Amino acid sequence: MPISSNLPRVSIITVVFNGEKFIERTIQSVINQTYPAIEYIIIDGGSTDSTVSLIKKYETHLAYWVSEPDNGLYDAMNKGLARASGDYVMFLNAGDTFYDNHTLTMAFGNWNPTVDILYGETLIVDPKNNIIGDRRLKAPQKLTWKSFRDGMLVCHQSIIIRRSIVKPYNLKYKIAADFDWVLNALKAANNIVNCNIYICRFLDGGLNKQKIPLALKERFMIMSKNYGFFPTLLRHFIIGLRFIFFWWREKRF
Repeated sequence: MPISSNLPRVSIITVVFNGEKFIERTIQSVINQTYPAIEYIIIDGGSTDSTVSLIKKYETHLAYWVSEPDNGLYDAMNKGLARASGDYVMFLNAGDTFYDNHTLTMAFGNWNPTVDILYGETLIVDPKNNIIGDRRLKAPQKLTWKSFRDGMLVCHQSIIIRRSIVKPYNLKYKIAADFDWVLNALKAANNIVNCNIYICRFLDGGLNKQKIPLALKERFMIMSKNYGFFPTLLRHFIIGLRFIFFWWREKRF
């Protein structure tokens, strides 16, 4: 696919802490992209393993990197956003990778200047980078902020957002600030485009999965704020009934 010299610059931010097992495959995934206009930023939280040594190995490919203590994942992400200067921004954290070396080239293949958000599908991988399967929630063909009534239908790492419409992560949320961040961007966007490709290979077992009760509580708070308390409560009640029904049917048969 021919590359236009007018294509926008994409700021890719990687946040990591003691990620020596996974950081190198993430870095290689970014620097091997065929897309020509990338700004790569790595924010390390003061790792005590060999993460920093691995970052230094590739520092000629980086626009900026730092290793220093932070106040958690979303504080580190805000540091990355503050350093980003690209037209668009996206996150690939340690262990996550692009689908292949041509992902950004494909995503921006039919780009036009009115696009505020590009998004696509996600593959889940294990720590050895073996494919587990598709993400449970599928990206809809048409995405708006109202779509998130049904949950985070697009993975945080499979969405590319115009930098001018993003806000810092709300540090009030410890687990689900990414849900809130993407939802706010969707509200601010005028033109949202499905790339109809896989964008990210997402490493299974992230922060949300480790602290599911808190993640569910925070997402309920965010959804209530945006969609109303009682509609959110009703939707969760219906989802709960469906879960019980399918569990009962599997047990029965």
